[in-house]
Amino acid sequence: MEKIIFFGLVIPIFLFVLYLGGRAIMTGFSAKSSNASESEIDTNNSENITNNPERLTEELDKLNELLKSGALTQEEFEKAKKKILDN
Repeated sequence: MEKIIFFGLVIPIFLFVLYLGGRAIMTGFSAKSSNASESEIDTNNSENITNNPERLTEELDKLNELLKSGALTQEEFEKAKKKILDN
């Protein structure tokens, strides 16, 4: 009788843990694929920025505004500026 009660409690808990693990793994896969598609978009955008000087100026102005508003630190600003100018 004790074994039935034990397994009656352990099996649902085990299945719930498997469900949570599977869900976490699937969330990770979807986040990874989302990041991959965003990096493709970023690559395409950076190619367009370097080909168009007006677009480059707009991006640098946006970065400068973020720096002035306090949304970016000086270090973050320098990294982003370097990334834009290097591409």
